[in-house]
Amino acid sequence: MTTAATTAWTEAMKYENRHDPYRFFDELRETPVVQVADRVYVVTGYRELLQLAHDPHVSSDISRSPISKQPADARADVGAEHMAAYGREPSLIVSDPAKHDRQRRQVMRHFAPPHSPNVIPNMAADIQALCDDSLNNVKAKGGNVFDVVDDYAYPVPVAVICQILGVPLKDEPTFHGWIFDFMAGADLGPDAATEEGRARNAKGKESIAALTAYMADLVQGFLAEPQDNVLSKMVNDHDGPDGPMTPQEAAANAMLLLIAGHDSTVNTIAHCVLTLLRHPESIDLLHEKPELIPKAIEEVLRLQSAVQFFPSRSVTADVEVGGTVIPAGSAVHLLYGAANRDPRRFPDPNAFDVQRPDNQHVGWGRGVHSCVGGPLARLEVNIALETFLRRVDNPRLVVDPPPYRVNQVFRGPLHLEIEFDQITG
Repeated sequence: MTTAATTAWTEAMKYENRHDPYRFFDELRETPVVQVADRVYVVTGYRELLQLAHDPHVSSDISRSPISKQPADARADVGAEHMAAYGREPSLIVSDPAKHDRQRRQVMRHFAPPHSPNVIPNMAADIQALCDDSLNNVKAKGGNVFDVVDDYAYPVPVAVICQILGVPLKDEPTFHGWIFDFMAGADLGPDAATEEGRARNAKGKESIAALTAYMADLVQGFLAEPQDNVLSKMVNDHDGPDGPMTPQEAAANAMLLLIAGHDSTVNTIAHCVLTLLRHPESIDLLHEKPELIPKAIEEVLRLQSAVQFFPSRSVTADVEVGGTVIPAGSAVHLLYGAANRDPRRFPDPNAFDVQRPDNQHVGWGRGVHSCVGGPLARLEVNIALETFLRRVDNPRLVVDPPPYRVNQVFRGPLHLEIEFDQITG
């Protein structure tokens, strides 16, 4: 552990640097695998990250991590409570095979091919309608400024994931507040040790307890009266090879999907707009060649990873990677946001290149824990960005950089105000 690495990690986790942690990731990458705290290692190299993402000695079970065993006042920079708070029963993202594999099968059976091939494609028309409705609402208000996060990026994916899961959209104002407070309280940096940080953490604990109880009530309702949605199907699947999920597991995994729907997809849509407006020439290119929109989105996912890292992993044996031995029992953070800018893998890694020819980023994770909602998120972001580019005339940034949310894992703008000439259509 070096002073330089510890300092770079601390700076990367500070809220004041949330708009651009990448310069500190660059410093950390001088040693692609490096210790930054007691029994805590970070991985910033692309090849090194891929090696560990597929290593069976890397556990995602939060109960195995030294982070979860530290007293609360000693873990402000690593955030065990953030992982544990998805519910008393761990979700698949903080579980290992075979538990992870079973839960993932139970979720995907009702969410994706081969058993449910139409769930995601059938949402396309609804997603398009939600995007158009959101822009129509902006148009109806008048004026020439709107907040891309609050008025566009947020309403669409939240409505979609609620419909798929079976969460009543009428309850959105309530659970939106709970999720916002939870994410703000899950600060993994030095700001968590401040009086304000401790107050956010306390409020976040109260909110996640309320959300957990809310999800438990939903599950009990679906057990009593099954309905045609993913959450109900998970707890009533008596014909599947793995049987139904327990109510506790279903609630935990529904919370995971709901929280991700609130944050990772919202942040990706916002970052797509932000990145394009920082590179106006790319907007001209996409107007001329809209077939390049999917490639542009993948490039944004590389530059602004949907999930920066996930602080639940540890090694169950000594693992040598990138010339460093990570001792058994150590926590290890795979920094997707850093690996996606590794110059050994991506030429000119900080440049935004819509037509980048080789763009196998890790923005949705890799290995067994690659994002279960990735296909849905890609569909949502593609429709949202295409609609924005087609209907919002001459958009420009009001503030750059915009204010960011507190959370380091699901990193994204808190607000993104833009000016425009008109909303067409």
